[in-house]
Amino acid sequence: MTQRPPRLLVHTSPFIRQGATTPGIMRDVLVALVPVLAIATWIFGLSALLMVAAASAGAVATERWLGRRGPGPTSLADNSALLTGVLLGLVLPPGLPLWMAFLGGVVGVGLGKVAWGGLGNNLFNPALVGRAFLQAAFPTALTTWPLPGDLMGSGLPGLRASNFAIPFLQGEVDGLTGATPLNLMQFAHQGTPWQDLLRGNVAGSLGETSAVVILLAGVWLALRRAFDWRIPVSILSTVAVFSGVLYAIDPERYPSPLFMLLSGGLLFGAVFMATDPVSSPLAPRGAWIFGVGIGVLVVLIRVWAGLPEGVMYAILLMNAATPLIEKIERPRAYGHAAKGRA
Repeated sequence: MTQRPPRLLVHTSPFIRQGATTPGIMRDVLVALVPVLAIATWIFGLSALLMVAAASAGAVATERWLGRRGPGPTSLADNSALLTGVLLGLVLPPGLPLWMAFLGGVVGVGLGKVAWGGLGNNLFNPALVGRAFLQAAFPTALTTWPLPGDLMGSGLPGLRASNFAIPFLQGEVDGLTGATPLNLMQFAHQGTPWQDLLRGNVAGSLGETSAVVILLAGVWLALRRAFDWRIPVSILSTVAVFSGVLYAIDPERYPSPLFMLLSGGLLFGAVFMATDPVSSPLAPRGAWIFGVGIGVLVVLIRVWAGLPEGVMYAILLMNAATPLIEKIERPRAYGHAAKGRA
């Protein structure tokens, strides 16, 4: 005898459910990173794949070892550790030794996420924590930029000998190295054709690839509601306006807004790093403040600081300011009137 379904079902709140889940959002971002990694591999060779694989291995192994334990699915199930490793690998130079990339993944997840209590509790973007650690520990290796297409020295197609350097020993520099567009602009006042910046055919990190691919990935993620679109829009708008004012004042001294937008890791950071939902504000006005702050800091560091690039530090500094921003712009609870409206 079959039992008829009840005509009335009684459930507890909430009655409206959103289809987005943490693993789903992480998968969407990983999918959006596939064409970015593909372009990086096309430009820099198989070293790009090995770099991302090494950083991901360090991140996943640390999450597996130090992450949540007990009954139920492990903390690896939310894909956040894998995403951290992929993001970290894409902000590293293609000639970096693989053991450094692995160590960066370990530090990124260990100190950037697990030490704070796991996903949802971390104050800083874990991938940028790993990148900042490597920048401080191995500054020379992190500022050595092999030229695109220069794959000599390894004996294997598409690989670099420096990737296989023995840990903590001085490795030889294989092939040719060059300056990034930001280095050329800051220290030699030499510009780079915007076509090369648009294609990503310049020296730099793996993620500093085709601007078109990154922007298309950002649009797709925004349509999927994987992040708050206000953050990248406010970052890029602020950089364009601020640098445009400086360029109008003295075009011989300050770079153009187009150069500022297309060079370095600004586009990658605005789309994939600053939009981390854990370390960025949730309130709409807070997202605007967060993005404007990053944009202002990027221009200040690039123009007047001793470092040619400031995206990483700008995002980390605004990550630290996120609790204050959320305290000022606390989201209004559903069903409650805004201040001043009784």
